[in-house]
Amino acid sequence: MPVEHYENFPVASLLLPARLREPVEAIYAFARSADDVADEGDAPGIARLARLQDYRIALEACARGVAVRDAELAPLFERLGRAIRAHGLPLQPFRHLLDAFAQDVGKTRYRDFDELLDYCRRSANPVGRLMLCLYAAATPDNLRRSDAICTSLQLINFWQDIAIDWDKQRIYLPLDDLARHGVDEALLERARSGALGAEDAARWRSLMAFEVQRARAMMRDGAPLAQALPGRLGWELRLVVLGGLRILERLEQVDYDVFRHRPKLAAGDWLRLGWRALNYGTSA
Repeated sequence: MPVEHYENFPVASLLLPARLREPVEAIYAFARSADDVADEGDAPGIARLARLQDYRIALEACARGVAVRDAELAPLFERLGRAIRAHGLPLQPFRHLLDAFAQDVGKTRYRDFDELLDYCRRSANPVGRLMLCLYAAATPDNLRRSDAICTSLQLINFWQDIAIDWDKQRIYLPLDDLARHGVDEALLERARSGALGAEDAARWRSLMAFEVQRARAMMRDGAPLAQALPGRLGWELRLVVLGGLRILERLEQVDYDVFRHRPKLAAGDWLRLGWRALNYGTSA
């Protein structure tokens, strides 16, 4: 499973039971569509926020079985409403997603890791929590580990896309981490243009090594969930966890030069991930 955009999260692969593919696809379509409202195209910020408010209104309506009057949104939310009502899904995770997407419209810097974690709590963790609800497995311990996996996946996505986000004048690297490692925005611009000197490059590698290790530790903290969950969901989650860890390996292999090499899973990685999934527990 690629670790990019909303492909960070388990979508309706063949590993999922057939009865759950429709609700998972409905959740994914909602998240992807709302995320695109916040990030894609050239609409002004105020128009994006207004459209996300339309999503909030439609969400509350569809959960009650009330027809969504917005013709463009109606098919998306009719489908989502069926999933919410059929499986008793909580609304708060959907609300959190919309809050995070609205935050993305205007916020382009994060003061420290706690502030970034709060964003991940709303932008990433809700999807894992909804998956556990679908499987009737939303115990406190499972939720904690799911949050660790989803936040780690979000961080990995951020570290993959540093160059893409910089082109949008957005930085997800915590500003206090940058300062501790002697990295500033001028250095980021030099990295983007391929003009890093040896001292700058060493500072950048130090910063990125720290961020990669933090994301890896978080992923490993959540990884036992993939052994605890039964059947196909366990297999699906193993591939998600292992895919995220593989991206971190690739970040290290390119010496953290994300401005010239965006790490991603290649065709040859799938055999490696399949083997690791069979030996899960020793490879995660």
